Amino acid sequence: MRIGLLGTGPWAQMAHAPALEAHPELDFTGVWGRRPDAAKELAGRHGARVYDDVDALLDDVDAVAVALPPGVQAELAVRAARAGRHLLLDKPLAATVPQARAVAEAVRESQVASVVFFTTRFRPEAAAWISEQAAEEGWFTARAQWLGSVFSDAGSPFAHSPWRREKGALWDVGPHALSVLLPVLGDAVRVASAAYGPGDTAHLVVEHEGGAFSSLTLSLTAPPAAAGTEVELRGAAGVARLPHGGDGPVPALSCAADALLASVRTGRPHPCDAAFGLRVTEILAEAEALLNTDED
Repeated sequence: MRIGLLGTGPWAQMAHAPALEAHPELDFTGVWGRRPDAAKELAGRHGARVYDDVDALLDDVDAVAVALPPGVQAELAVRAARAGRHLLLDKPLAATVPQARAVAEAVRESQVASVVFFTTRFRPEAAAWISEQAAEEGWFTARAQWLGSVFSDAGSPFAHSPWRREKGALWDVGPHALSVLLPVLGDAVRVASAAYGPGDTAHLVVEHEGGAFSSLTLSLTAPPAAAGTEVELRGAAGVARLPHGGDGPVPALSCAADALLASVRTGRPHPCDAAFGLRVTEILAEAEALLNTDED
């Protein structure tokens, strides 16, 4: 399958481009970016063609991978879907619910395949754990901590990301936490409470349709020594913890590409498709509204 890459930033460089080039079933055709010089450099590094025009790239591919800020991603994803191109998207799907709904509707109307790259969902050990816990009944409560030091570590390649500065941990790492909790505990009935902590830290309590409540602590401003990820479930089956580890984003992104290819072949939507990305966006927006009300 011929695939193009939209975006040239750190995530495109460290994850998307290497994964697309190495995948045996993908023809990494070209790169488009908002910074032409960066697009030329990234394309040359991976043996792909550089494109100055998005539509020209869309004309030459079957699918696109997107590594752009969520608002830009949403606009271009709609454009690509309407051109009949399959979508390998990043989280969050969009910066607002209307933007995310537009993507989901374009995917549905155009009948293209879509996968949103929630990294943990495409790490084989973590994915197996999620499936196992989803098969269990009687979960009582869950705790998820997604603590990053993006804004505390001057060496982070994402430290100066404008959209992360604007939207904070809720929108950057919140999607990861929800992507693990929702398939196990069920959809969110409501965000019961939300409050800010130090820096951009957000604390949420979510009620799930299965009856369980989950608590989420999300941050990009944690001290580097405190950074890390933990998910713990407690219920009738006992205590279960999300396994740590992984080989970095490239193998996970390769698995996401596998999922997109499978969806293209079978016509069956993947659990992490644009519709799921929309649902996650709706929950984030609900939490954001509560947080803003709390600030007022």
